[in-house]
Amino acid sequence: MKSIEVKIRKIDPKAVIPKYAQIGDAGCDLVAVSRGILNNKLVLGTGLAMEIPEGYVGLIFPRSSVFKYNARLSNSVGVIDSKYRGEIKVIFDITGDELYNIGDRVGQIIIIPYPQVTFQEASELSSSERGMGGFGSTGS
Repeated sequence: MKSIEVKIRKIDPKAVIPKYAQIGDAGCDLVAVSRGILNNKLVLGTGLAMEIPEGYVGLIFPRSSVFKYNARLSNSVGVIDSKYRGEIKVIFDITGDELYNIGDRVGQIIIIPYPQVTFQEASELSSSERGMGGFGSTGS
C-alpha cells in the first residue's frame, strides 16, 4: 500500500501527533487538548493543523469507545478538505452527563484519496437489479 506524507503542525504544545494504534488500522486517534461548550455542543480541540495533500480528504469519525459517553459526533463524519489549515476539532452533540475530557482519545482521522467528479445530467438512467428501492428495500 502506498504511503503519503501529511505535514502537521502543533498549534498547542500539548498536542499529540496522530498515530496508528495497531499495524493495519485505518484510522489514527485524535487526542483532545482543549474542551469547551458552545451552543450545547462539546467542542474538543486537538491542537493540530494539517496540510492534507490535494486529491485527498481527512475524514473524522468517532472512536468505537463513543458508546461509553452520552455524546454523538455532531455532523456524523467530519470532512477536512486539503485547503483547510485551521485547528482540527471534534464536535459532539451533548446527550447526557458523561463527556470526553482533555487527554482523551476523542475521534479518529482517516485520510483517503477521492476522485474529482463531473456530473452529467441525463434524461434516463440505466436499469439495475435494485432500481429505485431504498431505505431497507434489500432486506433486514
